Amino acid sequence: MGFKKLLASLGAGGASVETVLTEANVAPGGVVQGEVRIQGGSVSQEIEGLSVGLQARVEVEGNDQEYKQDIEFTKVRLGGAFTLAENAVHAVPFALEIPWETPITSIDGQQLRGMNIGVSTELEIARAVDSTDLDPVDVHPLPAQQAILDAFIQLGFRFKSADMERGHIRGTRQKLPFYQEIEFFPPQQYRGLNQVELSFVADDREMDVVLEMDKKPGLFSESSDTFRSFKVGLHDYQATDWTAYLNQWLSEVGSRRNWL
Repeated sequence: MGFKKLLASLGAGGASVETVLTEANVAPGGVVQGEVRIQGGSVSQEIEGLSVGLQARVEVEGNDQEYKQDIEFTKVRLGGAFTLAENAVHAVPFALEIPWETPITSIDGQQLRGMNIGVSTELEIARAVDSTDLDPVDVHPLPAQQAILDAFIQLGFRFKSADMERGHIRGTRQKLPFYQEIEFFPPQQYRGLNQVELSFVADDREMDVVLEMDKKPGLFSESSDTFRSFKVGLHDYQATDWTAYLNQWLSEVGSRRNWL
């Protein structure tokens, strides 16, 4: 990866920066490590600040419009001000904690389309601020999350899509300003359902699991959404047969169509 030019508005000869991740594969609650390398230009410059953060591109709905917005949901400042000498190279290591609520971007080695999460780098020089392109990270499920996902697959559900939406899931422990929805097509035995949307909201002890089940319309009724939620411990999830547990709930809602 070549150095990425920053602060083009300052003209030629300015500093450039490159961010190198030690390991791009992480899990919620983990740490992504790396190094920011700043290459001095043709003149000495005063660096006022350097920071790295995690950024996600999320969907925003409002005023009958839908658009994408980049949201930085964690940020770490790396040291204080310093002078970057002409042509000098300054390397700054960092460790960035991954919030427990961070959405999953990869399942069983498969990248989830639409999941755009990465490390952003911000450099401040002489009261000007500019950022590099994102350095993508692959966020893998926690073991408890993988157990729920595996149960959906064993029940015959097929992955449809995933997205991140700005907003809050009521009744959960959510702290981030957005949440993830993983959408599945149901198998034939749940013929009363159009699709199921799955959301995880975790902390360091347990997580809220939220199901939004889109029911097909009946003869005298329109389609409707049914919500179910439950809590799963991150360390004692193995005590439950999640395939049977989910099947009971999904069958109550989707085993047959509501005709009335």
